[in-house]
Amino acid sequence: MKSPYVNELEANKIVTTSFLVHSKEVRQKKSGELYLSLLLGDRTGELDAKMWDNVAEVIDSFERDDFVKVKGLIQVFHNRPQLTIHKMRRMDDSEIQFGDYFPSSRRDPEEMWTELRAIVAGMGNRHLKGLVEALLDDEDIGRRYRIAPAAKQIHHAFLGGLIEHVLSLCALARMTAPHYRNIDLDLLLAGVILHDVGKIHELNYERGFSYSNEGQLLGHINIGLRMVGEKLRGLPDFPPALRSLVEHMILSHHGQLEFGSPKLPQFPEALLLHYLDDMDSKMECMRALIENDRQVEGCFTTYHPALERPALKKERFLNGEAEPPRARPVVQGEPSASSPPDRTSGTAGNSGATETPEISGTAGSSGTLDTAPTLGNAGAAETPEISGTVGTPGDGRAPGMSGSTGTPGTTDGTPVAAAPSEGGAPAAKGAHPLFAAKPDSHFADKLKQALQSSIPKQES
Repeated sequence: MKSPYVNELEANKIVTTSFLVHSKEVRQKKSGELYLSLLLGDRTGELDAKMWDNVAEVIDSFERDDFVKVKGLIQVFHNRPQLTIHKMRRMDDSEIQFGDYFPSSRRDPEEMWTELRAIVAGMGNRHLKGLVEALLDDEDIGRRYRIAPAAKQIHHAFLGGLIEHVLSLCALARMTAPHYRNIDLDLLLAGVILHDVGKIHELNYERGFSYSNEGQLLGHINIGLRMVGEKLRGLPDFPPALRSLVEHMILSHHGQLEFGSPKLPQFPEALLLHYLDDMDSKMECMRALIENDRQVEGCFTTYHPALERPALKKERFLNGEAEPPRARPVVQGEPSASSPPDRTSGTAGNSGATETPEISGTAGSSGTLDTAPTLGNAGAAETPEISGTVGTPGDGRAPGMSGSTGTPGTTDGTPVAAAPSEGGAPAAKGAHPLFAAKPDSHFADKLKQALQSSIPKQES
């Protein structure tokens, strides 16, 4: 028996164990060297893994769905365990026990099969009972029905998942059918047992879970209809109208056209089958999400695309672990791709700025800051304060210029930029930095001329 399993791994420890390769990607470092990005797994879950060094020695020695033995360091990256592989090799099938690497139902498959056959034996409608038994009596169908998963990865994605899902639906059907007087329980049970029968051929599950060629081309709904049609040829007295109802339940059990059903449920048993199927699959999906989530801290799982939400880890929450993990503080000057830009500084965010001036002031004041925000020019040393009020329209002053007496300007009120200080520094107080001429740039002068031409002339 392999050890440790994925759910037994501890951070910051060297481990030597074996896994099934769920996916393999060859990527490139910034230096041009290759590295491996892998998704490894066993019956308890999946694990991200990276191999950074000595990749050339193993890159062609294994593929997806192979078994590998690895030695490496378990670390926490983005709040999830990740394995950094130091050494690895491909394993032969004779070295492993398949049950260690494939998730499977906690229930015994033969026990579940016996329970299902007892349910079928208790059906009262002889036509429906004969059809279901014709399918389950087929040796190949019966063998596959015991071990097939119900899905590749969304719900009941483990060996024996299909029959476990069907038995759960049978129990729900028996509970809900008596509540609604117009429900035919035998018809509902027939739909429950046959609605996903096509999945025994849609999926490959001998070595990892994937779609078969037939599954890719047809899908389990069409495959299931074909299987039912083949068995109905051996039941010549099966009522045609009842056949249409059974086929409609298989066609419509996804409930919506956009989810793959070519028809919407159009009678009570078909509608009830859809909602029971949807509820059972979503409940199992959420159970598996919470149980298999590898988030180290926090009370919520990662986002699940099928459920369109994360899930709350209720036990953690009730035990007082509701606070999310604290982010590591970013050291000044350290780049952080995941951090949003700092909006508390007065700079415009240009990467060349040498220093961000501090902002002082009291919350709730008039909004005046001791240091005016800079314009973000690369390499700018400091921006002086801007004094005065914005000019009233029609008063002949450009917006943003000083309104006090003694401000440099012409007699008609047109502002004039102050002479630049030595070294190209911004102008002194009273002149907007936008109009401070720079010896090596004509941009400010051109902007000044454009603004001057747009100021309305005062009428005498």
